[in-house]
Amino acid sequence: MTASFDTLGYVSDASGTSTAQHKNLTLYIFIGIVAAIGLALIAPTTAMRLEVGGEIFLRLLMMMVVPLVMSSVMSGIIGLGDVRKLGRPGLSALAYYASTTALAVFVGIVVVNLIEPGVGTVDPEYLDSFSGEEIAHLQAQPTSAQEIVENLLLMIFTRNLIESAAEMNLLPLIFFSIVFAGMLTTMGAKVSALTGMIVQVNDALLNFILLLMKLAPFGIFCLVTARFGEARAEGQFLSTLSQTGWYFLTVITGLAFHANVTLALVFWVFTKKNPYRFMIQMSQAILTAFSTASSSATLPITMECAVKNARISRKSVELVLPVGATINMDGTALYEAVAAIFIAQAVGLELTIAQQALIAVTATLAAIGAAGIPEAGLVTMLIVLNAVGLPSEYIGLILSVDWLLDRFRTAVNTFGDSVGAAVVEGAFEARS
Repeated sequence: MTASFDTLGYVSDASGTSTAQHKNLTLYIFIGIVAAIGLALIAPTTAMRLEVGGEIFLRLLMMMVVPLVMSSVMSGIIGLGDVRKLGRPGLSALAYYASTTALAVFVGIVVVNLIEPGVGTVDPEYLDSFSGEEIAHLQAQPTSAQEIVENLLLMIFTRNLIESAAEMNLLPLIFFSIVFAGMLTTMGAKVSALTGMIVQVNDALLNFILLLMKLAPFGIFCLVTARFGEARAEGQFLSTLSQTGWYFLTVITGLAFHANVTLALVFWVFTKKNPYRFMIQMSQAILTAFSTASSSATLPITMECAVKNARISRKSVELVLPVGATINMDGTALYEAVAAIFIAQAVGLELTIAQQALIAVTATLAAIGAAGIPEAGLVTMLIVLNAVGLPSEYIGLILSVDWLLDRFRTAVNTFGDSVGAAVVEGAFEARS
């Protein structure tokens, strides 16, 4: 394979330099997690003092949320071309992205409510940090289905975009990004400088995230060792470890169901072909996605498998897969919904139907802005937590297994993209 630029803008050559670098990063993260647990067991007091390092890493991630999400969403929409000329294939692709991501979130919410992996380790100190008014707000029950819908709609629209950005209220920012970028695609050459700048800003931010990820082993080490050190000091180490295991099982169960049942059923309904044979045809891309944890880096292989092995038309592949690698993140959306509800369960907050609906909407929209690079879900995870007022510091509960779950959800993302290409091919055939 000759040297080429991938969707992140850096060179990947025959030696697999970028893939090798990520494998090293994953190894360092794994070593950091093992060392963190070891330090928490041996010296829990020292482990707790490292919390500041984890807090700095979290703040660096949160600093990138607003600009990265807005640029990623806009860049993905711009990549579609003039939205007025999408036609039936383009509309089919957009409908597929939205519906399968929503289905993935629904599966995640059902699974996490059935298994309840976070129930059993309530943190009373966290609840005590809230005032009575804040607790009442978090646990307020909606009076009707109409109120739930009205609240969700009002959260999408804002009076002040800058204020929403400052408060990290990202739903209106994502909505604005979608509409604004869609409008830009209709203006042609008049705004070519602006659209080019947006894409360049997105590329720059993605590379900045890659640079930030070099700090991930140390940041994750501090977050994990502080959390497990606290649990060890309070005599809750084994229960915390067990709880993390249940969380891991819940996410894997949801991802497996979505890939093998939901996406398989969608594939069969629209193509009338065997979805599991198709999964075998796309196995090289799925395994590459698992090994690299990057749907963007996997894109060339996904396109090659779709055309050569699955016999999907190149027109459908070129329309669906590049954009899908940016905005179609079923596995990421499912994971974010599960993680948010798991953290709520762990701190003893009983989420209402309205709050879980808000998580569903936020996870669906945030997945659009999830960059196709390793650990990008950590950034958008903060969006979902922020939407329902959950503590960002409790992301440490899931970091010890996130590096592995990242690989599973990326594999599901890639398989979902390839199913989309097969489904949209029917729209091309109907048009011709």
